[in-house]
Amino acid sequence: MAFIPTTRRAVLAGLVLSTAVFAAPAFAEKAKIKIGFMGPLSGGNAQQGLGARNGFLLAIEQANADPAGKYEIEPVVLDDASDPQTGVGAAMKLVNDPDVVAATGHWNSPVALATMPVFARFQTPLVIWGAISPAITEQNLPEVTRVTPTLLTENQPLAEWMVKELGAKRIAVIADTSDYGKSNAEAIAEFVPAAGGEVVSTDLLPVGSTDFRTVLTSLKGKQVDAVYFGGVITEAGILARQMKEVGLDKPMLGISGFYDPEFIAVAGDAAANTIVSYPVASQTPKLARMEADYQARGFAEPMSPYTKYAFDAANIIIQAINEAGVEDKARLAEAIRAIQHDGATGQITFDANGQTQTPIAIELKTVKDGAWTTYAKS
Repeated sequence: MAFIPTTRRAVLAGLVLSTAVFAAPAFAEKAKIKIGFMGPLSGGNAQQGLGARNGFLLAIEQANADPAGKYEIEPVVLDDASDPQTGVGAAMKLVNDPDVVAATGHWNSPVALATMPVFARFQTPLVIWGAISPAITEQNLPEVTRVTPTLLTENQPLAEWMVKELGAKRIAVIADTSDYGKSNAEAIAEFVPAAGGEVVSTDLLPVGSTDFRTVLTSLKGKQVDAVYFGGVITEAGILARQMKEVGLDKPMLGISGFYDPEFIAVAGDAAANTIVSYPVASQTPKLARMEADYQARGFAEPMSPYTKYAFDAANIIIQAINEAGVEDKARLAEAIRAIQHDGATGQITFDANGQTQTPIAIELKTVKDGAWTTYAKS
C-alpha cells in the first residue's frame, strides 16, 4: 500500500466530503404519496369526468415538476360510472391503500353522498369537484369539502330570470327521484313563487326513465309557459326530444346538470329550445394560465365545465399536504377546511360546513347550430 502524506490525506478527505455534500441533493428523493380521483369516465356523463380528470392530472404533473414540492405524487384515477355502488367500490379501494392521503370526486351527487361515509369512517379527506346537492355539505362531515357551488346557487337566479325576464309565469317541474333531482324540484318550488311565478305541476320519475310522453301530454292542457327539468344529460335529451314529438312547444329550462355536448347528441334538433344556467368563475390570471397549460399539454379530450374545479381541488389538497404533512389525516382535513387558496376559480375559502365561499354568477346557455352558445333573448 502506497504511503500518502498526512497533508495530502487531509486534502483528499476534504475533497471527498465536499463532493458528498454537493452531490447529496441530487440523490435526495421526495417521499412518495398518492392522491385519488373519482368521476364518470364511461357512460353518458363521461365527458364531464374526463375533462375533470385531466384538470386533476394537470395539477399533479405541475406539482411534481415543482422543485419546492415536498412529495412525489402518484395520481390514482378511478371510474365511478355515475353509479353510487361503483363509486363506493372506488372509494373503498382508495381508503384501503395506505399510500392514498386524500381524494377528489365526484360529478353526480348521489355518488358523492354514497362515498362520503366511507371517507369519513377512514378519516380520509375528500374534496368534491362537481356534485352540487346541498345535502353534501349540510352533513358537515369534517373530512368533506366542496369547491363547486350548490344547486341552490344556480336555481335561485335561474328562477328569477325565467319569471321576470323570460316571462314564464307558469312552470311545470319534471325531475328524477335521486337526491339531486328532488333537491332541484324543491329548490325551484321555493324560488319560482318567490319571484312571482307559479309551479303548476311537479312530476318525479325514476332515474333512467326513457318515456316522458304521458306527463308531457298532460301538460298541454295546463297552459304552462316552460318546463323545468331537474335531472341530467341523457334523460334531459330524451325529454327535450319527446317535448317536440308531442307538440309541447315550450322552452325547457334547467341548471348545469345537462350542460354537455352529449345532451345535444341525444336531443337532436329539439335541443334548440333549451336554456340552462351555468356558474361562471371569475376570469382570473390563474384560470387563463390553466387553460393555456391544458392546451399545451395536449389532452385528447377538450376541457369540460368542471376541469377548473378538479384542478383547484387537486391543488388545494397539495397545498394542504405541503403545509400539514400526511402523517395525520384528521389534521390534513382540518388544513383543507382552513385553507386560503388562490385558484383558477378565484380566492377559495370554506365555510364552517366545508362549502366554498367563492362568489359566483350565472350565465345562460342555449343550443344554436348544434352547439352550446350564450343565450340572447330575441
